[in-house]
Amino acid sequence: MVGRKGKPVADSSFDIVSKVDRQEVDNALNQAAKELSQRFDFRNTGAKIEWNGELGVELTASTEERVTAALEVFRDKLVKRKISLKALEVDEPRASGKESKISARFSDGITQEQAKKVGKMIRDDGPKGVKVQIQGDELRVSSKSRDDLQGVQQLLREADLDFAVQFVNYR
Repeated sequence: MVGRKGKPVADSSFDIVSKVDRQEVDNALNQAAKELSQRFDFRNTGAKIEWNGELGVELTASTEERVTAALEVFRDKLVKRKISLKALEVDEPRASGKESKISARFSDGITQEQAKKVGKMIRDDGPKGVKVQIQGDELRVSSKSRDDLQGVQQLLREADLDFAVQFVNYR
């Protein structure tokens, strides 16, 4: 493709990533912790939520029922902050002494299998002339046509992927 002054036009591109906004997750966690400390149905249950490592969260309460309810409060706060629940991996409740605990983690990055699955989907169902490159834990999608790139974004939004995707570095 040639631009107005006879120079070739560079391909437009964007990156597909799977990351969570750590600050928004922190805000959701703090809101959930505040609600757990103030709500009547969580009084005297020892319900609490706290960070456990870089992207891990630990919920604790006196019974399995209360810790599961605390997890629902946290999920509600995440949804309100527009964080996809697909990024949250939750373990089964477990007994720990006199308490029940649930561990959860936020996935960060796209695995090789997920990247191959998305790349194949774009090649099979996306507009022709769109190129996909796997770059570590993200994918670079490029095309001469910005409309084709928007078509790829629409395709991925409508696809039922088992992980959250975001589109960044749109050029």
